[in-house]
Amino acid sequence: MTGIRHPWLHRAAVTAVAAAALVALAAPADAATATGTTGTTTAVSAAAANVDYDTWQQDCQAVMDQALPYLKQRIASTSPGEKQAIVLDVDNTALETDFGFSFPQPANAPVLEVAEYAQEHGVAVFFVTARPGIIASVTDYNLDHVGYEVAGLYVRGLLDLFKDVAAYKTAQRVDIESKGYTIIANIGNSATDLSGGHAEKTFKLPDYDGQLS
Repeated sequence: MTGIRHPWLHRAAVTAVAAAALVALAAPADAATATGTTGTTTAVSAAAANVDYDTWQQDCQAVMDQALPYLKQRIASTSPGEKQAIVLDVDNTALETDFGFSFPQPANAPVLEVAEYAQEHGVAVFFVTARPGIIASVTDYNLDHVGYEVAGLYVRGLLDLFKDVAAYKTAQRVDIESKGYTIIANIGNSATDLSGGHAEKTFKLPDYDGQLS
């Protein structure tokens, strides 16, 4: 007999493969270890081997300490009928991708705090990532699992893999605007996350000259 007798088994298998792909994506073969000021030793990507986790968290917090007051003021001045949104990058922005290889990946706490405030005040939270579509479902699950309310997740399809990343991400923000949203903030850790406009204000997290993905 041919075909899949139990479709749920197939879906579970696909999800397992996608999760494995996600961990593999975040954990290159030349991964290293690092010890933060808390004394905890974790695996980190080779790119992040020279980045201290606690320093990264402090630097992220410093940026979000600017973002949160802005959001509070901007949300308070919402025009009647205005649909507000913020856009977040995923890797080393919404999630701690390069610090510890596990699934689900932990939320980047300073960014989650800002997202939660937005969510609690009716602001839609969209995610625009260069991750490939094959791991869309596990990425969505991961974001939801750690506390983000995902209004929309944009991942790269096959054709997007050949596009300039900055142009691809700009196009996704244009699409969000086409749904009637005003993007009041765009948060990412790379210039490609933030260039191209279509956001009232941008906030750049540290990537230490490209050491973080």
